[in-house]
Amino acid sequence: MAEYLTVLTTTDAAEKAQVLASSAVEAEVAACAQIDGPITSVYRWEGTVRTDQEWRVLYKTTTERYPELEAHIRSVHDYDTPEIIATPVTHGSDAYLSWVSAETAKG
Repeated sequence: MAEYLTVLTTTDAAEKAQVLASSAVEAEVAACAQIDGPITSVYRWEGTVRTDQEWRVLYKTTTERYPELEAHIRSVHDYDTPEIIATPVTHGSDAYLSWVSAETAKG
């Protein structure tokens, strides 16, 4: 299993993305969070194909801290079924990954 992850979620407003990003970094469950948007999302929800603007939040964290990050996103997010997808980081600079570890260390 990878030691580091990027974790993705989306939300429907820039202000909500800012809260999701900053609260996770403040809680030390993510070392960094980047916000992009608006993006266009096309998806099926409750039998209807929808097209909406969303903002994407990409977190950098460790595999060890993932459960707390997922719980944090669920507690802050207002979607019934928020997107929470983790992708393993297979390579990265030693200095950056050490920084991610330090910023997400429990303590």
